[in-house]
Amino acid sequence: MNILVLGAGQLARMMSLAGTPLNLVTLAYDSSSANVIDPVSFKQYDMSLQEAIIWADSITAEFEHIPLDVLALCQASNKFYPGAEAIATGGDRAKEKALLDNANVPSAPHRLITERLHFDEALKSLGYPLVLKTCQAGYDGKGQWRVKKDSNVEQIWSEMSEFLSRGSAQQPHAILAEQMINFDREVSIIGARGKNGEVKIYPLTENQHTNGVLTLSVAGKEKSDIQSQAEEAFTKIANALNYVGVLAVEFFDVEGDLLVNEIAPRVHNSGHWSQQGAHASQFENHMRAIAGLPLGSTALLRPTAMINVLGEKEIPMQVLAVSDVTSHWYGKSPKPGRKMGHINVSGNTLHELGEKLAELAEILPEENYPGVIDTAKSLILN
Repeated sequence: MNILVLGAGQLARMMSLAGTPLNLVTLAYDSSSANVIDPVSFKQYDMSLQEAIIWADSITAEFEHIPLDVLALCQASNKFYPGAEAIATGGDRAKEKALLDNANVPSAPHRLITERLHFDEALKSLGYPLVLKTCQAGYDGKGQWRVKKDSNVEQIWSEMSEFLSRGSAQQPHAILAEQMINFDREVSIIGARGKNGEVKIYPLTENQHTNGVLTLSVAGKEKSDIQSQAEEAFTKIANALNYVGVLAVEFFDVEGDLLVNEIAPRVHNSGHWSQQGAHASQFENHMRAIAGLPLGSTALLRPTAMINVLGEKEIPMQVLAVSDVTSHWYGKSPKPGRKMGHINVSGNTLHELGEKLAELAEILPEENYPGVIDTAKSLILN
C-alpha cells in the first residue's frame, strides 16, 4: 500500500520508518518546495502533487498549516486522513475552541478577538492575567502575548492589530483571548482511531517546556483517575471529528482536573516515547489507522522518558553507553533551538528510570538539556 504524507520533516520520516515493516511505501510532499521526496533518504522524485495523489492509496499530514489548495486537492481524492476538517481545526484555535465547546470538553474561559472592541471586552470579562494567542499561526510559544495589570495594553494591541491586518478575505486572522490558568503541570495524551471507529489510547504523558518548547516527557506515572479524564476527552474529540489516525490532546492539570490546552491532529512530539515504551509506537498506529489495518497495542511496556535534542550537532557518545537508551536523529542541519532529534530512555520502574536519567544528567549539560536532573530526582523519590 502506498502512503503520501503532506510535509517532509521528522514526523514524516518516522512514519515512513514505522510503515516499512507493515509493507507500506511512503513518500512525502514538501509544500515549501513543491517536491515529492523519500522522507528518509531525501531522494527527490519526478512527480507532481497530482501524480502523487493518484499514486497514493492513503494520504495524511505531519503538520496543520497546509496550503489551502493542497488541502482541497487531497480532500477531493477521498483518500485523506484524518481529513480537512480535522486539519483545519488543529490549525485554527477558534475552530478548536468551538469543537471543544460543542463536544462538552472543558478548556480555559476564552473570547475571540478580531477588533479592538473585542479586546476591551475580553479584558473586562476574563480579567487579568490574560494570554492571547494567534488563531491561525504560532507554535512552540510563538504568536502569543501576556497581559497583566501593569502591561502596556496599547503596545500589545498595536502588535495584535498588525497581525490581524495581515489576514485576507479568504484567510481572515483572529486572536484567541484566554484566562491565564494557574496550572500544576502540563500533560498530554496520544491516541489512535481507526476507520472502523476502533480507539486505542496511550498512557498519559507529563511534559516539561522551556521557553515554550517541549524539552522532556515522561510516560508511566499517572493515576487512573487522571488517565480516565484524559481518555474521555480524547474519545469525545476523536468521535466528534470522525477522526482517523493519531491525535494528540494537551491539557493543563489544575489540582487533578484537566482542561484542554490544544489539540494536534497528527503524531506528536510528546508521543515519541512510544517508540521504546509501547509495543506499537504512535507512528506505527497512525500508519495502521490510515491504511485500514487493526490498531496495535498502546499498553505501556516500561516507564519511558523522551528528551528533545535542540540545536545540537550531535549528542555525547557516552549517552549510548547508558543501558536502555535509544537516540533518534532527523537528518537536519543544526540551527539554534531546532529539533534535531530525541533520546528515549526506559526503566523497569519509575525509580529505575530516575536513576538512568540521573546518569544521563551527568553527561548532558543542563543548559542544553534542561530539567533532566530535576526529573531524575523526582522519580527516584517517587
